[in-house]
Amino acid sequence: MGFLSSLSHGDSAADLIHVGTGEFAVAEHPTVLMTPALGSCIGVALWDAFRHRGGLAHVMLPLPSDVTQDGSQDRFASVAIPRMVEELNGGTAVRRLVAKIAGGAAMFKSDSSLSNVGERNLEEVRHQLSLLRIPILAEDTGGSHARTVELHLDTGVLVVRSYMYGIREL
Repeated sequence: MGFLSSLSHGDSAADLIHVGTGEFAVAEHPTVLMTPALGSCIGVALWDAFRHRGGLAHVMLPLPSDVTQDGSQDRFASVAIPRMVEELNGGTAVRRLVAKIAGGAAMFKSDSSLSNVGERNLEEVRHQLSLLRIPILAEDTGGSHARTVELHLDTGVLVVRSYMYGIREL
């Protein structure tokens, strides 16, 4: 049955938008935003309860200065979060936004710069949300396991799935 089974949590006619690695999406109810395979990456869910509108980012790295390769700037926490908030501002007051986050696992067991990338991602996500004065209501972070998340825009529930711990609702 897979991840689609949770669509029964809200509107069964909901559209599912898949948010790829290093991307973000903004939508409103009845849409469900989903991103898979968050290891050291962070899923940042923003929600406005008044408008049933929100966004989901799949953050790969904390800052653009962390890499020399070209690619989407939306993969960085310092870029994706402010851009997602800006896009949400088309119909949402920032003061109404709340956040839920998941991911930031320690997936790389070595002495390389990747060994603590999950922790650095988490630190920068928290920093960006603090700068924007967006409170974090719930989180499922750390550990050494991958997660898949779904943001239900009708209720603001963030469904977190992992092989290690099953299904959690934040």
